[in-house]
Amino acid sequence: MSNRTLITGGLVITASDELPVDVLVEDGSVVALATRDSHGWTADRVIDATGKYVIPGGVDAHTHMEMPFGGTTAADTFETGTRAAAWGGTTTIVDFAIQSKGGTLAAGLDAWHEKAAGKCAIDYGFHMIMSDVTASSLKEMDRLVAEGISSFKLFTAYPGVFLSDDGQILRAMQRAASNGGLVMTHAENGLAIDVLVEQALERGERDPRYHGEVRKALLEAEATHRVIKLSQVAGAPLYVVHVSAREAVAELARARDEGLPVFGETCPQYLFLSTDNLAEPDFEGAKYVCSTPLRPREHQEVLWRGLRTNDLQVVSTDHCPFCFKGQKEMGRDDFSKIPNGLPGVENRMDLLHQAVVEGHISRRRWIEVACATPARMFGLYPKKGTIAPGADADIVVYDPHAEQTLSAQTHHMNVDYSAYEGKRVTGRVETVLSRGVPVIEDRVYTGHAGHGSFVPRGLCQYA
Repeated sequence: MSNRTLITGGLVITASDELPVDVLVEDGSVVALATRDSHGWTADRVIDATGKYVIPGGVDAHTHMEMPFGGTTAADTFETGTRAAAWGGTTTIVDFAIQSKGGTLAAGLDAWHEKAAGKCAIDYGFHMIMSDVTASSLKEMDRLVAEGISSFKLFTAYPGVFLSDDGQILRAMQRAASNGGLVMTHAENGLAIDVLVEQALERGERDPRYHGEVRKALLEAEATHRVIKLSQVAGAPLYVVHVSAREAVAELARARDEGLPVFGETCPQYLFLSTDNLAEPDFEGAKYVCSTPLRPREHQEVLWRGLRTNDLQVVSTDHCPFCFKGQKEMGRDDFSKIPNGLPGVENRMDLLHQAVVEGHISRRRWIEVACATPARMFGLYPKKGTIAPGADADIVVYDPHAEQTLSAQTHHMNVDYSAYEGKRVTGRVETVLSRGVPVIEDRVYTGHAGHGSFVPRGLCQYA
């Protein structure tokens, strides 16, 4: 028995079009789009989207569910985190599996498959964090690409935990150049930052605001420049994660002007928050400790401009939530012990719609940076990231006029604070389909753990 859903009366917005058309869904896929008066479609379920937007489900290509870090573990499980993502209009996440030091890529991947299998409310894929670049792990990269794990993250930060030296990064990039994989980098000069952390603590500078002061924008720019040059030597494409500083944007823009396949991601926290938040009194600033860190407010306009000019291509969340009580508090007397990460998987689509309302980006650019480009970048398009015949029916009915106040009292992330507490935004998710199945229906959660499937990914479509 086929299962047909008709979404009628809305404005369908994709990265390329805005069309007042109806959408017919059958057996989990989009089968047709047509103007209302041109078809005689019947369906088992009809969703009236009059006055609403009909948009592709969001693709959040940077999340960390259940991630062990800094002596604790991210507060969202794959079950709670993907449920919150659905509430926020995101229907696919790409999370990070982690290779242990001395372990294999396969063992790290298996551990993350075990965490996620049967738990997710929406579809999910994995990137691979390479913590230990060796001859054998380089060889494993080929097998992972064949299994649909086609992107690999390396760090110039966190000495003793994740940091890879330039030679290791170059070797991984060379391997990616041959197997079609995409290397992602966290670009900060971790060795220099550790010197500045030590010196700050010696001076008695222990409050959360010093986290932002020691992780200097110039050290983000230096590492961004360095990994760009390494990728150029390797002949490999490069994706720089969570770009926060205007100096780093300048490095990306310069490389792209030279025609290099270099790509940049930023996150809502860098677009809407600043060092003013890190400086909030009574240790409240700890809520905003993440890396790369929040920057002074003047960096925001450069990031928005980068999104408009396509020097930055993707907005992901880097969702890595730690509760204020019991987790962020671990660094009450030492900012370097505050777990790095912010909650945000539920807020991204709404915050970016607010950016449309405020004139920072257009409606189509909203869908481009939040849905279509991450899907293309990470080998998910056109199954994900668009509304077109043959695409998965990952569809959000979005009310562009509803107003809401973001708050920990009403969000669904498993964390005891909101990074955007009290912020008023215009626009709200009303109904969410994941492969044609309602996960949110008229602002009621109807999904369940285990609906979400692992999605093997193809290669980057920009490289």
